[in-house]
Amino acid sequence: MLNRRHIRVKVMQSIYAMHQNNSDNLEKEEKFLFQSIENIQDLYLIMISALVEIRKAEDDFIDKSSKKHLATKEERNPNKKFINNKVLLLLDDNNSLSMALEDRKITNWKNNDDYILLLLEEIKNCELYSKYMSNSKNDFEEDKQFVVDLFTEVIAPNEKLYDYLEDHKLTWVDDIPLVNTMIAKQLKQVKSADDNSFFVPKLYKDIDDKEFVRNLYRKTVLNDAELTKEFIDKTPNWDADRIAEIDAIILKMAICEFLKFPSIPVKVTINEYLELAKEYSTPKSSIFINGILDNLVKEYQKENKLVKTGRGLM
Repeated sequence: MLNRRHIRVKVMQSIYAMHQNNSDNLEKEEKFLFQSIENIQDLYLIMISALVEIRKAEDDFIDKSSKKHLATKEERNPNKKFINNKVLLLLDDNNSLSMALEDRKITNWKNNDDYILLLLEEIKNCELYSKYMSNSKNDFEEDKQFVVDLFTEVIAPNEKLYDYLEDHKLTWVDDIPLVNTMIAKQLKQVKSADDNSFFVPKLYKDIDDKEFVRNLYRKTVLNDAELTKEFIDKTPNWDADRIAEIDAIILKMAICEFLKFPSIPVKVTINEYLELAKEYSTPKSSIFINGILDNLVKEYQKENKLVKTGRGLM
């Protein structure tokens, strides 16, 4: 689920928090970093299970409505296309999802079913739902496209849901787009109503990515003074206190990758940290950072300080 860019974001945020808290407890802060990453799995499960719970809520509503003493003709013979949606049923019956929800003890929607009812109401009032329910026949491809559109256009952008997630865990703010993109991608890849290939994704692609978290964090923090010296001399018109803190952290992380991560190409490092600067720092930060990194690379190449392994890594 995690990509290298998001790993860099989480490390950057953890180093920033460490500075803000004036903490020098490396083990404690590293533990918090890994916990904030572990929590991304919970966020994924909460978001994907919302689809399951919404379908169950509508099923329950239809059942209760049909049993009313003065039920209308429509209530006695409802259109069950939504609750019979093949993709929603597939998720409801998925072992990987059920086991993960149980293992991680995800009970958010049982404790906060008002959000599910709120989402269900918004769904039933939207044009997407009306168009989908214009007939009662379930077709797999139509069902799949409906669920994809429902998730991306109605559920994911819901402001009240976003506020709930932000209040639940502040560290999720930057994780929500990553998780929503993953879920939308998975929904699009479901091939049939009997497709058993849907699974809860691993948090890390492989053990190397998990080690990358630890190494990038530790090597940046433990070599703080050394990494600062590398760029502070290249900014004669700026003293350390005048450089935005996020810019300084980004520079130190990038230089750390240049000098201490031989398998990561220089161009990849530069591109990744320029994107971080554009998203998390000031409007001019990327230009400032790009100028410093570009000069450093030229200097390192001249002094043979860039030791990169593999082909095409410069």
